[in-house]
Amino acid sequence: MALPMKSLVTDPDRYLQAFQLFLENSTEHQCMQELVERQLLAVTASIGNGKPAINILNGGGGAGEIDLQIISEVQARYPGLTINNDVIEPSAGQIVKYKERVAKTSNLENVKFTWHEETACEYESRMKKSQKWDLIHMIQVLYYVEDTLATIRYFHSILEAEAKLLIIHSSGTSGWETLWKKYGSSFPRDALCVYVSSADIKRILDSAGLKYQLHDLPSHLDITSCFIEGNKDGELLLDFLTATWEFSKTAPTELKRQVIEELRKPECREEKDAKVLFNNNLSLIVIEP
Repeated sequence: MALPMKSLVTDPDRYLQAFQLFLENSTEHQCMQELVERQLLAVTASIGNGKPAINILNGGGGAGEIDLQIISEVQARYPGLTINNDVIEPSAGQIVKYKERVAKTSNLENVKFTWHEETACEYESRMKKSQKWDLIHMIQVLYYVEDTLATIRYFHSILEAEAKLLIIHSSGTSGWETLWKKYGSSFPRDALCVYVSSADIKRILDSAGLKYQLHDLPSHLDITSCFIEGNKDGELLLDFLTATWEFSKTAPTELKRQVIEELRKPECREEKDAKVLFNNNLSLIVIEP
């Protein structure tokens, strides 16, 4: 009897395996790190002026790689100033990794970390509007919220006067856009995981009348192993690309064939040095108070 298709997020351990493999095979974090180095000083130019401390809220902290770089850039702009860094992260495993990373990182004496093991929606329901923030950043978070506009409006509403809300998300020009707009309705929806691109977010922001800037970030993912039948890494990457648990084993034969065929198309990938590189382009959206 065939196994039923179900969302990858229903199996946290396999999701983390797939996510870690995705990071190892993509330029996602390198691309984000370059972005932080290029853009963050300008973005944070006035958030700490005249203040005894800077309050940073991160929706979706993961294992802390990008968070700590953002903190480092803020420290460079405001040396010696206290930083209160609150992290929203639903995965207990990721929080453990984040804390381990903090323990191994120097120059964090002026940073106070608070971790909230919950989703962005749970945080919103619990906290309401009890505190204002100087910088809020949400990295690849909006796939996991019930109402994209409501979530953006909430986090926008808790910005200080000179603050910024940063959203880093899959680009509307990426292979994700092509794959999910065509086959997303065939992937399981038995858990909260909905594809949203920067193009969708832009339309939402325009309709809401919010002011923002949008910057594109080139990135790619090596999916060569996805075309090798039975390859364990390829199967995990297919799980991540489709947000489906054990996609290779549970997807109908025709759907699997179509997805593999789609991943071969120029709209999704390019070939370089005998590797198949999936278009993983990102967008940075900077929203004003």
